[in-house]
Amino acid sequence: MAKYTTYIVSENARAQAEFYTHALGGEIVSVMTHGQLPGAAEKLKDKVVNLSFVAGGIHFMMSDSVFEPVIQGNAINLSFEFATEVEAREAFAKLAEGGKIICPLEPAFWGSLFGQIEDPFGIRWMITTAAPTA
Repeated sequence: MAKYTTYIVSENARAQAEFYTHALGGEIVSVMTHGQLPGAAEKLKDKVVNLSFVAGGIHFMMSDSVFEPVIQGNAINLSFEFATEVEAREAFAKLAEGGKIICPLEPAFWGSLFGQIEDPFGIRWMITTAAPTA
């Protein structure tokens, strides 16, 4: 049995984690920098090796990219399903701050609200509400 954790490589892991904990509620749990490692290069001392945070009740991990540039794409989206319309609209609005709306949060043909955002860090999010029960 595997345990799934979203791991995000970032140009600025601290700022990105702060954005997500503000947008979705939560907290940064721990941060380790290269400066805490033995023999770390001076230019990397403030870069994040490992950052753990909880946002929207979900555990995430992050690090700063130091060996190669971050390349954004559209192949993966983080999908959050909320129990209420109020929660979904609040998260959608906050995640969209400084980013771009790909698909507005509106009723979808399957009966839930659905919207898609690219946040200011280039991460794509799908926000939806729970499907109505029959």
